Amino acid sequence: MDDDIAQLARAQRVTEAAELAASRGEARRASDLFEQACAWDRASAHAVLAGDDARALTLAVLGGDDALAQAALARTAQSMRATDEAHATLSSRGEHAWDARLLEEARRPAEAALAWNRAGHPVRAALLLERAGDVIGAARVLETAARRDTHRAEVLLALGDLLLRFGKTEEAVRALQRVEPDAPERRRALTLLVRALDALGLSRARVDADAELAALGGPSADAPLPTADGAPVRTRIFGRYEVVREVASSATARVLECIDAVRGEHVAVKIFAGFHGTRGALDKDARGAGRDALARFEREVKVLARLSHPNVVPLRDYVADGPAIVIAWMSGGTLESRLTDGPLTPARASEIACALLSALGEAHRLGVIHRDVKPANVLFDDAGVARLADFGVAHLGDLSATATAGVIGTLAYMSPEQREGKPATVQSDVYAVGAILFEMLTGERLRSNETLAAGARPSAAHRDLDARHDDVVLRMIDQAPHVRPIDAFAARRALLALPWPDAIEPAAPRAMAQAKSDHPQPGRADLLADGTGFDRWVERPFEHVPLDERALARAQAFARASHRAIQTILRVDRESSRIWLERLDGHALDGELTNRQAASLEQGLAALHSAGIAHGHVDRAHVVIDESGSAILRFTPHCDPTSTADRDRLALARLA
Repeated sequence: MDDDIAQLARAQRVTEAAELAASRGEARRASDLFEQACAWDRASAHAVLAGDDARALTLAVLGGDDALAQAALARTAQSMRATDEAHATLSSRGEHAWDARLLEEARRPAEAALAWNRAGHPVRAALLLERAGDVIGAARVLETAARRDTHRAEVLLALGDLLLRFGKTEEAVRALQRVEPDAPERRRALTLLVRALDALGLSRARVDADAELAALGGPSADAPLPTADGAPVRTRIFGRYEVVREVASSATARVLECIDAVRGEHVAVKIFAGFHGTRGALDKDARGAGRDALARFEREVKVLARLSHPNVVPLRDYVADGPAIVIAWMSGGTLESRLTDGPLTPARASEIACALLSALGEAHRLGVIHRDVKPANVLFDDAGVARLADFGVAHLGDLSATATAGVIGTLAYMSPEQREGKPATVQSDVYAVGAILFEMLTGERLRSNETLAAGARPSAAHRDLDARHDDVVLRMIDQAPHVRPIDAFAARRALLALPWPDAIEPAAPRAMAQAKSDHPQPGRADLLADGTGFDRWVERPFEHVPLDERALARAQAFARASHRAIQTILRVDRESSRIWLERLDGHALDGELTNRQAASLEQGLAALHSAGIAHGHVDRAHVVIDESGSAILRFTPHCDPTSTADRDRLALARLA
């Protein structure tokens, strides 16, 4: 039989029903009824009595009772489950500031920073990220905010301060100069600006800044102080590594140049970023791709720990908290960059190839195959010695591991058997070194389907090379693995058995091609009028759209987001004024999204919003369902300037 409370509720006397439930000690029921009556404060108070802190917090926030909300927040943050529940509710309701406070209290700085940024507080978000050791993420948050509002003084001041402390002096000057003369932050900005101009030796500009600063009362005491020697203050990560600058970044890792405060030496710190909140809040439990990336990262540590060779970049440390790999700093840059500077002498080319083969021979002896040998992974130390790096896709213990072109490697240096998905062997690594040697000697890059013509051989590029040199190089890159040298040591012996001239004597009047290793030769692709194309270099179809300034800016943001639910940007082809995109094979959304598809798209949009733009076209026409059932958002070169992240999320909710 229904009780009195239920009867009152049915009679629309909800407040009386709630009062009756409260008098009987039924706190949870009373809270539900008070919520129906929109008595948020009383609903929150009874949720506390019922032990439901997460619900108490969200109800207090809805009711505008800050004191009650703050008390509930402190209790909620003590439980991971309660925090997750409240976080989901607050975020979905757009209460990003309270969401940020909760996550900060729960000591989840990356997620808190994302929420603060959504709440319109990029400076606080950047501060949290910097304290957590993510200086690059902090800078990106501030740079995005500065682009959105070019006159927001507190953002420009924070950005200039951060850039100055990390040695980006010229960029700091540009940010600080944009602080308006009448802004309250102008005095602090000038204090930093004077220091930056002095570091750049711009004495005349400093005189003008000094004069304005004096008129405002002199240097601000609030501005960060320089170190005793006047050098920029650097953030220290993992307790001992002072960040100098970011060298490179990808969706799963960032490489920072650092100074080891303990050893006093330059090092490179490679930080795994696959689960980073500012890059799309990847979920360790839900994202198979993230787990694969982390496995590759940890595999590199294991390989480097086993390898001790003068031609392998040495491991200095492993930081599990990052996780991060610390390796010796290679000041000589990469072979990829050296190939853009001009041709190498045959002697130098052979020396580099022998160094790589020596490193690979030791790796093979220990049961490790590299599988991704390419110019970008060949580094040079202070003395110019070539060292092999990036063993992240190497395989331990089983040299027959299969590697497909869609997963690892660079096609120009990947052996034919790997491109076909067949087992990789030591001869696969030998092929990669042969492909690099061919490029160093001829200035031309092998194509994935290349059948060498009579003129495509080293002797055709150098007067002092002959058929013997052609034979050893062409055997290393033979299509059939059994024709290649039996192992890396055999290939090295074959190279050392020949004389390699130490001068460049072109055999033909044309100079050697000096195109960057990562770029194609002319005539790489066929562009069709229907917006599709075929990349002959990597034998891959693609889509393309016109290139203009707005499309380029959006393409850069899509590339930074780098999420599997967003169409991949393949290349910006300035010669044809086109942007190349991953070809999406599938069909437009014709029903409702599944929970899995909606969750993936939500993560993709979050990554895109963190990169600084809204999608603007979250609709059935722009959602493609591929053969595996995954949902992918198409790239859009332009969107309505009024598009926002909230509109994207609302549009996605309509599709679910």
